[in-house]
Amino acid sequence: MKKVFASFSIVVLSLVFVACGGTKEQTAGKDNSWQKVEEAKKLTVATSGTLFPSSYYNDENKLTGYDVDVITEVAKRLDVEVEFKEYNVDGQITSVDKGEADLAANDFGLSGDRGKKFILSSPIKYSFDSMIVRKSDDSGIASLEDLKGKKAAGEPNTNYMKIAEKYGAKLVTYDNATNDQYLTDVANGRTDVILNDYYLQKMSVGALPDIPVKILEDVYFNANFTGFLMKKDSVALSKQIDETLKAMTDDGTMKKISETYFQTDVSVEPKEKVEESVSVE
Repeated sequence: MKKVFASFSIVVLSLVFVACGGTKEQTAGKDNSWQKVEEAKKLTVATSGTLFPSSYYNDENKLTGYDVDVITEVAKRLDVEVEFKEYNVDGQITSVDKGEADLAANDFGLSGDRGKKFILSSPIKYSFDSMIVRKSDDSGIASLEDLKGKKAAGEPNTNYMKIAEKYGAKLVTYDNATNDQYLTDVANGRTDVILNDYYLQKMSVGALPDIPVKILEDVYFNANFTGFLMKKDSVALSKQIDETLKAMTDDGTMKKISETYFQTDVSVEPKEKVEESVSVE
């Protein structure tokens, strides 16, 4: 598998400063985001319930997933209940912005204008981006440049769809659809490609082996990390969550949850990183 590698620390550092507009200590104590949660004894979390393996319903029809399990453990350690509210991506962002949810847990990163209004928790997953195509013909795609004229599937306004549009793809949008619908549409030619996180795509393809699609080999880009999305002024809440995530990392809980869903520890920064970066600014 051909890859180009480089240090990831600069990428992480730049994203943190874009997200926070400075250190959290500079603005700590100027909001009641943690006080609100503490007094209510409840953390309200926006999520999708359709994004495998981050947030989805299992065979027992129970909401589960990597992001779901991590934030549930965080809430437990903070001695508050967790209430999940389900929306599509735009709905999750809006619910956090309006204060209807304290945070969003759905494999969120920061890009473009989102960093002006929101912050992320400490990273809970390090990854990079990839593309799913048809097994039979790779959907006629061998590079990002080949997206021109192809039908790219995804939710509207995501960074993945913005990348696809930048390279000339025709956008086919979905509203909180499940993985089987996305993959089946690529297989039957309704769409040609899905851009998304590599680990999510790897797990989705592995969970649905009868659908003739695959991750396009040798085309990996945008080293990234994801966390819990909060309003930019929710610094006090973010501090509580970050301290809890650190404790979970130190005692091995993050590693255990990660390996449950990804069969590897995605919660720590890997030694090797994909160098190619695609901007939609």
